[in-house]
Amino acid sequence: IGTKLSEDSRKYGAENTCTSGSTLSRASLSYGRARAQMEKEQGNLLKALGTQVAEPLRAMVMGAPLEDARHLAQRYDRMRQEAEAQAIEVSKRQAKVRETPGISENVMKMEAAESKLQDLKSNMAMLGKEAAAAMAAVEAQQQRLTLQRLIAMVEAERSYHQRVLLILDQLEGEMVTERQRIEAPSSPTVENAMPPPPPYEEVNGIYASQTHNGSSDSMNYFLGEVMFTYQAVSDVELSLSVGDYVVVRKVYNVLRFILHYLKI
Repeated sequence: IGTKLSEDSRKYGAENTCTSGSTLSRASLSYGRARAQMEKEQGNLLKALGTQVAEPLRAMVMGAPLEDARHLAQRYDRMRQEAEAQAIEVSKRQAKVRETPGISENVMKMEAAESKLQDLKSNMAMLGKEAAAAMAAVEAQQQRLTLQRLIAMVEAERSYHQRVLLILDQLEGEMVTERQRIEAPSSPTVENAMPPPPPYEEVNGIYASQTHNGSSDSMNYFLGEVMFTYQAVSDVELSLSVGDYVVVRKVYNVLRFILHYLKI
């Protein structure tokens, strides 16, 4: 299911079927890419479990130390069975000697059977100790190696989950960013903002350069905001209020006077 969803997400993101934006396409591509990375990490985990856990344990089970210990145990088991059979033979010889005393042949056979039984018991005791020591050594080795492989398995799984967690954290961050992008309110427009006044030239048809008698006089104009109230004292003067805008022609002999009342 996850693989199919990943493939569909990549396909959807690549086709970019959204008509109102590419947010969902980018999120789908991010998910598909993250899912592919997680599947790759899972494959690496399985490979690590095979090479670091399963194969060493299999080699340990099929290794020479365990096989040698098994052979010793099998030899001991056969010798024990032989000693049990020989003990029965000795009992028969002893019974026959008791039934027919004085026959030297029966006595010799009984003594030979008893000697063989004694040898079997002695060899069986030595082989039993050797087999027990070998099995104990193999068991200790197997426990140590098995524990090491279990630790390696846990470390591999922990590393896998850490990598997957990093992938998911990155994916979540990308998706949250996309969500914030589409949920962010648009910048409010200032309805009551005062538009800037039109240029003086546009209002009065005056341009910065005019020609008089074939010569060109350069004139500069400034748009200024009135900072102080000024009351006209004659008909040729202009009364000004704070906040008014005026267009000023730069004339050097009146510039100092105007700067007292305008912020240019």
